[in-house]
Amino acid sequence: MKVCTDACLFGAWVVEFLQEKKFTYQLSILDIGTGTGLLSLMTAQEINCTIDAIEMEASAAMQASENVSDSSFSSNIKVYEADIKTWDSKTVYDSIISNPPFYENDLTSPDEKKNLALHSATLNLSDLATIIDQKLKQDGISAILLPYHRKEEMIQLALHRNLYLHANADIKQSSKHGYFRTFLVFSKNKRTPLSEEIIIQDNRVYSDRFKELLKKFYMTL
Repeated sequence: MKVCTDACLFGAWVVEFLQEKKFTYQLSILDIGTGTGLLSLMTAQEINCTIDAIEMEASAAMQASENVSDSSFSSNIKVYEADIKTWDSKTVYDSIISNPPFYENDLTSPDEKKNLALHSATLNLSDLATIIDQKLKQDGISAILLPYHRKEEMIQLALHRNLYLHANADIKQSSKHGYFRTFLVFSKNKRTPLSEEIIIQDNRVYSDRFKELLKKFYMTL
């Protein structure tokens, strides 16, 4: 599976957010739709945590397992090939992270496996909000990467389950482009949400904010 720049940026943004909380204990984290395991690996590299990484598509789960096994963080991450909607676990988590397969109403691929990996054929945003509500601790936080045009929909679905926007970053490819991704953090406690805009690059030069976030993960920055 392809590793996308926006997913790397999201992982780095989540790591920064968690580090700013200055947790003094080992976090329990759920990664929904782990794909290659990228988010879990980035998080485990920088955060004292244990992670349950869930992936329902068999080949993606196998790749995630291989990537975790080949890493220095294999003792911190467990990969499960499972459907999160039916996964039999009573655990509640300090944090839930997800770069989910949600491109509802967008064009789908004739490749069924690709649809499972990239689209919401089996899981939609309403499902995700419900799962977060069920599996997030009362003082926990959940971070989600979405296409920008799904932002307000997700905020409203979360609000119906008493999940409140905690922080948000809207992402542009360049200053000349519109927003194409959004990073959302939800919690069960109301607060005035923090927000920012992140531009990835201009004239093929990465922005200072992009470099600040990714310097721990990109060897060439």
